[in-house]
Amino acid sequence: MARLRLPVLLVLVAFVTVTPFVVMVLVAFAPPGGRTLPGAFDVTRATLRNFTDVLESADITQWALNSLIYSLVSVLLILLFASMAGYAFAKKRFPGREVLFWAFLATLMVPFQATLIPYYILVSEMGGVDTYWGLIVPTLANSQAVFLMRQFIVQLPDELFEAAKIDGASEWRVFTTVVLPLIRPVLATLGVFVFLWHWNDFLWPLVIGQSEGMRTLTVGLATLEGENVTINQIMAGATITVIPCLLVFGLLQRYLTDSIATSGLKS
Repeated sequence: MARLRLPVLLVLVAFVTVTPFVVMVLVAFAPPGGRTLPGAFDVTRATLRNFTDVLESADITQWALNSLIYSLVSVLLILLFASMAGYAFAKKRFPGREVLFWAFLATLMVPFQATLIPYYILVSEMGGVDTYWGLIVPTLANSQAVFLMRQFIVQLPDELFEAAKIDGASEWRVFTTVVLPLIRPVLATLGVFVFLWHWNDFLWPLVIGQSEGMRTLTVGLATLEGENVTINQIMAGATITVIPCLLVFGLLQRYLTDSIATSGLKS
């Protein structure tokens, strides 16, 4: 019985986690007309009508493109800036390094809602409302990403960097040929998290994307609830939203497991 406690607990947690997604998919494939549970369990009546209806009634293609641009560009820039900042905080010596690092890290304790209005005023004064750069740039200073990078890079042996410097490598060459190859596991892990954060982000895209053409998927699906759209179509749109997240996790799952397997072999 003692051996079965953990498997049983994991099965229960998995059941509670997966059930909402299963219900979402069942309702999405149920016949149109507002049918929900328990009628959605009749898989013999499954149809794609809800998906075609929601694609025709809403500009989901544009919303998906906006979400993709917002997520991918943010991932690339955040990984670049966070890795550079993490390398500087971990291996460089300069006055005020620790104070600057902990002050930057302290911003984690400030909720985003508290800085939402100042962010909006600043972006609005610079003409960034309803633009891609206004949507992306304010999210690039990610203190959590810098912290994770710094903690990973600080464990790397100093001898590697000293050997590169002796060979005449510049700072940029050390960063690109020594640091980046060694931090690929944490880059993959952080890339998945950052993509999911931005793909599911709602509040900031809602504030900045004021026109229908600048809405992201999360904001667009929320607006469908106020229109003449059935719950089946909303669930179909939500199912479409989940697919990219599953693809990203499936493609990078190997790198995540590799990072766990090799995390103790750096020295």
